Amino acid sequence: MTPEHAPSSDGTPRLNPAAMTVEDAARLLTKAGGVRVDASQIDQDIEAGAPTNADGTINLVHYAAWLVREMAKGGAAIGD
Repeated sequence: MTPEHAPSSDGTPRLNPAAMTVEDAARLLTKAGGVRVDASQIDQDIEAGAPTNADGTINLVHYAAWLVREMAKGGAAIGD
């Protein structure tokens, strides 16, 4: 079991926002933002330069900062 999916003290799985899979990040962003985010959209952002950890996971804080910088430069939002 990976650390980001290790059970919490009450036995429920937990997510590590500093090391999320693309799929978990997409699910979380969909639930938090109310707009559907597909893993393929995040993959497009990674191809466009969004930061990832050495193991391919995503740090949500770094990803959010990258999105803000891209929007400030006139770039698109997630996956555009």
